[in-house]
Amino acid sequence: MKGQYNSITKEILLTIALTGIVIVASTSPYFLTNIAKAIIKNKRYNKNKINEEKIARSLRGLKRNNFIILKEKENGDCLVQITEKGKRKVKEINIERLEIKKQNTWDKKWRIITFDIPERRRYGRDALRQKLQKLNFYQLQKSVLVCPYPCEKEIQFLCEFFNISSFINIIIADTIHDDLRLKRHFNL
Repeated sequence: MKGQYNSITKEILLTIALTGIVIVASTSPYFLTNIAKAIIKNKRYNKNKINEEKIARSLRGLKRNNFIILKEKENGDCLVQITEKGKRKVKEINIERLEIKKQNTWDKKWRIITFDIPERRRYGRDALRQKLQKLNFYQLQKSVLVCPYPCEKEIQFLCEFFNISSFINIIIADTIHDDLRLKRHFNL
């Protein structure tokens, strides 16, 4: 979805994932537009002047790529439901958007991420290292990265996504010898 889908499509998929199943009356010839209205009811799309046709077009693309399914019920209503493929895509979107929140006041603790991931899980290892570097972690050694901010939940999410949880350790330390370069890196 990265690059080939716009932010509207990603937001719609995230909204469907968050709400679960969306039910809309499908008797209208504009039922995709009605689905769009139901999905964006509490979103800020109207402020951005994104019209319902663009949202309906995004829904058609999500359906065509098997990220969502539309099921018609006996009473004529239509169910919009996310597929397993769609759920996986939502996780990918969440990985793209993942960020580590900086604290207003540093708690003077280092979060040290260590890992020893076997070659058979090379993809997960490389993807984890790359994502941590994008998140501005400091690479102390090849498999040791450091961050001064709370990040345990984000690391656990990454590890579960890449299926490498059993190879990761998160250490919270008060000191790292000669941490001047780390403090400079993080502007502490």
